[in-house]
Amino acid sequence: MSSVRLVEITDENRDAVCALRVRPGQERFVASVARSLEDAASTPEAEPWFRAVYADGEPVGFVMLSWNVPPGRPGILGPYFLWRLLIDGRHQGRGFGRAVLDEVVALVRADGGTELLTSHQPDGPGPFYREYGFRPTGEVDHGETVVRLTL
Repeated sequence: MSSVRLVEITDENRDAVCALRVRPGQERFVASVARSLEDAASTPEAEPWFRAVYADGEPVGFVMLSWNVPPGRPGILGPYFLWRLLIDGRHQGRGFGRAVLDEVVALVRADGGTELLTSHQPDGPGPFYREYGFRPTGEVDHGETVVRLTL
């Protein structure tokens, strides 16, 4: 299994993290890091929490969640919603995505969370999430299938 660290994004690492890209053809499934940071800044009601994913001292990915969102905020799924998970195309297939989920699940549990939600396009990374243990909720959000991992 691949070991990862979730690292705060700073002025020193921002350019390297924003340079991460998924494989060609995957861009329609996940927004870029730069776009994700813009979305976080423009949607504070979603309580965005984000980190760079590092392995062996270099950035290999990015993760962003809605973190412990109070109930009743219109249009915001939660309280814990995996909003973005991006592993750079050069680093895919090495277990980093699963390792990031392991880290996120541990953090959400430690914060008292009992479930983690995410969504994906019908032809997107659904098999990855199902293999990890996420199950469909029956909901659709902006055309994406909503899935739940019970913690």
